[in-house]
Amino acid sequence: MSQPLRIHDMAVADRPRERLIERGASALNIGELLAILLRTGLKGSSAVEVGHRLIERFASLESLARAPLEQLIEVRGVGSDKAVTLKAAFELATRLAEEKRRESPVLDCPIAIAGLLRSELSVLDTERFVVLLLTTRRRLIRVEEISRGLLDTVVVHAREVFRPAILANAHAVILAHNHPGGDPQPSEADIRVTRDLIRAGHLLKIEVLDHVIIGRSGTDRPRDYCSLRELGQFYV
Repeated sequence: MSQPLRIHDMAVADRPRERLIERGASALNIGELLAILLRTGLKGSSAVEVGHRLIERFASLESLARAPLEQLIEVRGVGSDKAVTLKAAFELATRLAEEKRRESPVLDCPIAIAGLLRSELSVLDTERFVVLLLTTRRRLIRVEEISRGLLDTVVVHAREVFRPAILANAHAVILAHNHPGGDPQPSEADIRVTRDLIRAGHLLKIEVLDHVIIGRSGTDRPRDYCSLRELGQFYV
């Protein structure tokens, strides 16, 4: 009876650890990532086999993460040491997610949006258009740069605005750009683009919450930003 293939018997390019080093963790499937945590198999199984066996047993990473220690130990080739390793890894992932949620700002008003973007956008001498991707609780997922323009104009297409929102599974977006001249009041083009993007968002079920323009404050304008929603321009 032939022995099962172990990680050390594989070609170097096929070994999960070597592939992770060469190509990054995203190049590995779930079973291979589990195999790295499991290191070597027990009871005649390779770590890769055990990793895939875990996925077959629990069907999803969420179910695997929630599984009691006793159920993990029951899976052939796991054992108590590897079950403890898996539980520790999932707990670290949970705590990382909690940290990220605490660090992500809530963007529920124009002043918070301007505060996030001011240092980056107010110093530029050309226009830059960004989209802020948000969760259902209006917490920031990330800021995506969509376009860079000339001194006083920038070209924006709906497909470029909503593509990163779809990929990030964002619930809503906030539009933002800067006015290098300093005056944050919207131009007719700004209003027209905003309404076009609101309509596109309706079709995609992704809400456009606001469009904030960053400028610079002065003696004649105490605020260095402008919200098109506050100006009553959020209708189509």
